[in-house]
Amino acid sequence: MGKGAGSLTGKYTHFARSGLFVWLGLALVLGSFAALLIGPFPLTPSEAVGVLARVVSGAQPSGTQDTVLLSIRLPRVVAALLVGASLAAAGACYQTLFRNPLVSPDILGVSAGAGLGAVLGIFLSLPVAAIQLMGFAGGLAAVALVGFVAATVRGGDSTLVLVLAGVVVGALAGAATSLLKVLADPYDQLPAITFWLLGSLAGVKAGDILPAVPAVLFGLVPLFLLRWRINVLSLGDEEAKALGVEAGRLRLVVIFCATLITASVVAIAGVVGWVGLVIPHIARMIVGPGFGRLLPAAALLGAGYLLAVDTLARTLSGTEVPLGILTAVVGAPFFLWLLARGRRAWA
Repeated sequence: MGKGAGSLTGKYTHFARSGLFVWLGLALVLGSFAALLIGPFPLTPSEAVGVLARVVSGAQPSGTQDTVLLSIRLPRVVAALLVGASLAAAGACYQTLFRNPLVSPDILGVSAGAGLGAVLGIFLSLPVAAIQLMGFAGGLAAVALVGFVAATVRGGDSTLVLVLAGVVVGALAGAATSLLKVLADPYDQLPAITFWLLGSLAGVKAGDILPAVPAVLFGLVPLFLLRWRINVLSLGDEEAKALGVEAGRLRLVVIFCATLITASVVAIAGVVGWVGLVIPHIARMIVGPGFGRLLPAAALLGAGYLLAVDTLARTLSGTEVPLGILTAVVGAPFFLWLLARGRRAWA
């Protein structure tokens, strides 16, 4: 009887968790549709459905409603979903990898490197596509430098060395960014640099999103396929080795994939903090530490969170509010609550 009761409990838990993902997905769809309606030029649900129906039927977009919905709001909503899901998924990877819920995608200097690359592009007055490409390359270069520094250090805790190298490289990238801000034209380049570093989706277009999607998928798919091995990695290197998992090689794969995801979306939206720190922890409290559940839960919650923040950023006032400010307003109090609550075993 006890065995049957346990089996029923396990099935109930499985269905409950599956239902949770269904509800999260449904809420994300409804939230996305609501975001399409909200803005300085409000649309009714029937108007939005009419525009989408005309596009599906093959009609050419025409009129103000079509332009607002298809050229401005739809790319921005898609970008918010992509950026939020990617940052949260990358944060879940880093937190599982380092067995610490208080780390984020910034831990290895990804955001700092991407920021330096993009700022250099703005400083050189390059076109938007080139600025995004330099931001992407800067993020990858920063982590490559971190890996090189960590590989040259002999002895000691490899994870600790990796984190310390990330802190140093991030600090150097931040110093170089500050130098470029000092040298930049204060009337043209400096405002653009400052606004980009605070994060924004104000000028995003469909052409900006399309190149990032393959890179994000290229990083997410291996992480999902390796979810059970990553679960084992969270137990520690010795336990992973005993269970037949090559910890060092797997750690490099996870770092590469999470870095690729982060650099891809930072190149689109600029530096958006706190998403990769706060959202994975909320997801972990909801679905537990199992990476197979944590990764999709963090991605769904991150997409919904940044969608809500971006909608607030463009409707809060007549002036666009940078995303980094709003995510910090929510993230900083949550982080303080997390510290006051105390770190508990979670993996």
